[in-house]
Amino acid sequence: MMPRFVEVAIIGAGPYGLSLAAHLSHAGIPFRIFGKALSTWRHHMPKGMQLKSDGFASNISSPEAGTTLKAWSEKNGQPYGDHAAPVSLETFNAYASWFQKHAVPSLEELNVTSLSRYNERYALVLENGERVEARHVVLAVGITWFAHLPEILRGLNSAAVTHAFAHHDLTRFKGKDVIILGAGASAIDIAALAEDAGAKVRVVARAPNIRFHSVPDPDDTSFLKQLQRPSTGIGPGWRSFFCANTPLLFHRMPENLRLRATKNHLGPAPGWFMRERVDGKIPTLLGHALKSAKVYDKRVTLDVVDAEGREKMLACDHVIAATGYRPDLTRLPFLEPFLRSAILQVEHTPVLTDHFETSADGLYVIGPAAANAFGPLMRFMVGAEFVAPRLAGHLRRKIGSRFAKAA
Repeated sequence: MMPRFVEVAIIGAGPYGLSLAAHLSHAGIPFRIFGKALSTWRHHMPKGMQLKSDGFASNISSPEAGTTLKAWSEKNGQPYGDHAAPVSLETFNAYASWFQKHAVPSLEELNVTSLSRYNERYALVLENGERVEARHVVLAVGITWFAHLPEILRGLNSAAVTHAFAHHDLTRFKGKDVIILGAGASAIDIAALAEDAGAKVRVVARAPNIRFHSVPDPDDTSFLKQLQRPSTGIGPGWRSFFCANTPLLFHRMPENLRLRATKNHLGPAPGWFMRERVDGKIPTLLGHALKSAKVYDKRVTLDVVDAEGREKMLACDHVIAATGYRPDLTRLPFLEPFLRSAILQVEHTPVLTDHFETSADGLYVIGPAAANAFGPLMRFMVGAEFVAPRLAGHLRRKIGSRFAKAA
């Protein structure tokens, strides 16, 4: 029987939640972890896509040796490269499934339906009706609740408009006329895969151009090139180097600078390997903003306008909005309102200590929802390599040495 009281409860079983669980397990800290394993990756990323992150930056973090994507690939005869060798979604999901079963076998694939607080404990209600109490709770909810749909599109039904998050299998659009909104990795991946599935595809975006990543150059690893433009797990360049390697320093920056940097650095950009699948093959209408949208006779009509104010009408069978994700605590359906109101926030995201703790004692937030506090590193799975050992160490010290493994 699982204990009704536990020191640490983790909500979310994506890369951040599993990474933290692996580190807590290694440290001997009692915990329970809830959520559908890798749900976003398994059910909401489009089949056939390739990860933007390099192989070395696509690990789930663990203190145990032999748990990296590289080690798993070598053991299972899968192709692998630290750089310039895109990782397929199928490969990553197979690796992640193995990691979960090996490093976090105690995962309970149950969703949390309610999180509240009374006295010095938190109360979690699971979808099977079980009630669990915890002294510390970690929200590792990923992007599941944060898909952003432009306001103009929100009144249209899902038969006409959907967010990219809704599409793992694009074969439903075979023979359909589809417009993809956006110029980032999600938009371009879905455009190429929808066309492969037999759809007629167009890409429409406000951006004046599609900023594909640069094709990797073998010389990029040279000492001189690294001095000029260092490589990191979130991209090349000194700004990315600062964000990837000094998140605590980022955390200590003035709030207005942090918010601006998080918003503006590393904007929408597809992987370099997608250029040949799109350029000259899929029609694009760039530099056009969405002005209005309506549905008539099962067709979607979009009114778009360019920088000079010239309007154009577009019609299609379906619109897929690849318009990103915006973390927002008000969108977590299980978070009890009184508890939510106790969390100090900025732009609907939590204000965090340097150990990821909110203003509600014992409640922690990691992953994309922590980006305004620790920078764009939190939007990438490689960020878990910083977060998991740091938070696990903090919890070990806070809870006490009685739970640590014997030396």
